Amino acid sequence: MDPKGLAVFLIIGLIAGFLASFVVGGGGLVRYLLTGVIGAFVGGFLFSALGINLGISNALVNQVITSTIGAIVVVLLAQLIA
Repeated sequence: MDPKGLAVFLIIGLIAGFLASFVVGGGGLVRYLLTGVIGAFVGGFLFSALGINLGISNALVNQVITSTIGAIVVVLLAQLIA
């Protein structure tokens, strides 16, 4: 992955983690980044496994929404386990 792609991926993860914190609580820049990046993988996996297509033509918005939903799932599972 090139540096620009990595930066975009991390920014999307940061935004997704921040948005997920509004739904399930939590805070801190590192936590936003970690939950958002992990959520991007989880959301992408869940959406492709379940055949979900958001129908949004803007790829950046589509990825932020997918990552946010994945981050919410990750945080809820972590709270359930803890």
